[in-house]
Amino acid sequence: CAGVCGCCWALRPRYKRLVDNIFPEDPEDGLVKANMEKLTFFALSAPEKLDRIAAYLSERLTRELNRHRYGYVCIALEAMEQLLLACHCQSINLLVESFLSTLRLLLEADRPHLHILATNSFVKFANIEEDTPSYHRSYDFFVSRFSEMCHSDHEDPDMKIKSVILLSTSPLQLSNGTVLLHSSFLCCCCVFRHLDRHSLWEGRGFAVRCFQIIMFSIQSQHSHLVIQQLLGHLDANSRSPASVRAGIVEVLSEAAAIEVTGSVGPTVLEVFNTLLRQLRQSVDYQLTGYYDNAGKHKTTSVHEKTLQDAVIRTIGSFANTLPVYQRSEVMLFIMGRIPVPGIYPALGSPNAGRMIQVMLLKSLLQVSERYESSNLLTALPSSFLEPLLSFTLMEDPEIRLLVLSILTSLIDRHQNAARIPTVSVTFDASVLKQKEDRCSRQDNLFIRKHAQRLYRHIYLACKEENNGSNHYKALFSLMAVLSVELLNEEVLVDLIRLTLALQELGTSNQESLSFYNRCSLHAVCAAFFHLLSQLGPPPPLHQHVAQVIESRWKEAPHLLPENLWCDQPRYRNKLLPKGDLKVDKASLFVQSKICEALTGSSYSAQCERINTPYTPQLMDEDRLSRKISIADTISLQIAIDHESSSEAQKPQTEQITFETLKNTIDDRGLVEEEDRRRRMQVVERFQTAPFEEIAALCGSRTSLLQSKLDQVFDLIVRPPPSPSGQTSRRSTPIYEMKFPDLCVY
Repeated sequence: CAGVCGCCWALRPRYKRLVDNIFPEDPEDGLVKANMEKLTFFALSAPEKLDRIAAYLSERLTRELNRHRYGYVCIALEAMEQLLLACHCQSINLLVESFLSTLRLLLEADRPHLHILATNSFVKFANIEEDTPSYHRSYDFFVSRFSEMCHSDHEDPDMKIKSVILLSTSPLQLSNGTVLLHSSFLCCCCVFRHLDRHSLWEGRGFAVRCFQIIMFSIQSQHSHLVIQQLLGHLDANSRSPASVRAGIVEVLSEAAAIEVTGSVGPTVLEVFNTLLRQLRQSVDYQLTGYYDNAGKHKTTSVHEKTLQDAVIRTIGSFANTLPVYQRSEVMLFIMGRIPVPGIYPALGSPNAGRMIQVMLLKSLLQVSERYESSNLLTALPSSFLEPLLSFTLMEDPEIRLLVLSILTSLIDRHQNAARIPTVSVTFDASVLKQKEDRCSRQDNLFIRKHAQRLYRHIYLACKEENNGSNHYKALFSLMAVLSVELLNEEVLVDLIRLTLALQELGTSNQESLSFYNRCSLHAVCAAFFHLLSQLGPPPPLHQHVAQVIESRWKEAPHLLPENLWCDQPRYRNKLLPKGDLKVDKASLFVQSKICEALTGSSYSAQCERINTPYTPQLMDEDRLSRKISIADTISLQIAIDHESSSEAQKPQTEQITFETLKNTIDDRGLVEEEDRRRRMQVVERFQTAPFEEIAALCGSRTSLLQSKLDQVFDLIVRPPPSPSGQTSRRSTPIYEMKFPDLCVY
């Protein structure tokens, strides 16, 4: 029956007759358009016939290809392309398998013009948008074949250009054959091979342009696949020269900048983990001088620093594509990777931990610079703020400066820091974008929870001996942003008290600060009071500030930021007097006058707090602090033991007599009255006094109680007298001795 149908054309299936009708008698006449429209209409009316139509077209094309009738081959391929473009997304899968097998036949032929024909057809297929991805398709053959075409050695130079890539010296030019770049992640393997083989990762030219074409051409839902393949290729080249790694990182940065929000895909933290791992490896290579374990391939600090800068920029590019909540997770993730001093294994060099800290903080700054959040409580949670503030106590000035910049960028929600170009006492605060409404509930919670901690670290950061002008400028920016973003009377009063404490710090000679640092503290106070007087306090405060600044212009210009931090060091040095810093009263901001200026306004209720000096509770902050070294701790222990022994040799005893008991009974009523009065004072103090004053009082009492307990324990654990009659002391008290775990039950 089949043979009969083959002989009798009228008995053939309709779809075969429609396919046969699109072929003209002379192939030069091209596709019969009228019959092609009939075939297309039939395919759309009966989509279940699409797989048969595609199979028959593929059969006709194969037969014509074997007969070397290439005109009919082009007609059959054109018909398949039109069917692909006309059919709906739901039914396109019925055509794709036959279409791809046809392209494979053309690419396996030994005719270059057939290769170009198949490549151009593949472009049209790659540009078709599909609703859902088809994971059952395999593109392995096309990856391999197109990679080979990248190295075409055809004798005809025109045909070589039409292939995929013109191999000449420099620069390489892409032709229309690079339509492979339009096929999403399929092209990445080919591009990787070509860039690796010809060392084209170095520089920003060719490799970046290639992947720009890819990212602009593929569908947005597939862009994260390209990024993941780039990350995998970066890991695969971990032991390549720094220039190669930097080139791949630059491509990653450009790819992330092109795509829309969410391009990183579901594995957000894995992306940043890969980049941070590259930073860690780069530090190791920089310290050892080699980028391999065998020690054969040398690298330089300049090349590794170029890579590190590229990675840090790429981290910022990726973070900018993420929503706000994911940026918070990324910042916490980076903060958790910052090594603690003394714990990081530094390959025998103590600089490794410090270098990692600096680079991770720079990465954190890149993420925070464009972080936009209306809720400071979310932007600076305790799990993030506490370790960040601890780094303000580090000895390294670069680390402290980075932390101040990160804090400023996270608190500055209206980009006011950029509106303050220089620290000046003539700055006009009207250019700042101030909040029109009062602080939100979340901001008030942030103030109650973290404000005092921020003030304390600002105060401690100002006491660092190796501060430079950039540190004081950063401290001013942080205080300015706090005053604008958290604009309420309580915050402004606290900042006034803090600024007066900084002025006292610069005036007092108790701290080991240099002459320049003391002048810088006064310059910060002058600039901040000038800004603060324009943010809402009554005019009398502005008048007092103006008088002090005018006095400094005349008598002490070295206490103003314009003169102290100018761009002409010679002029600045001429302004600095010799000897100890002496400041006239007219050039100082007076606490009583500030309080008087605020009287009669809404700040009147806060005047009592202004009269209370700012006294931060100084303590051993945390394990990141280096304020107390091991030697200092041992010296302190010896001093305490010595004082305890001297006091123990002079016991203070009081003899109890009948008169003593009688006087005690007679004065019982007075004692009860005195106790009641003291209790009332304590209650009143806890109700009205500021928190830092209460904390300082409790801390002093705790220290006093601890010293008394030390004396008691010292008496209890005193060893029995020796036979010689001389008393011996233990170097370490029993209650402080460390026993092995086996001795503890």
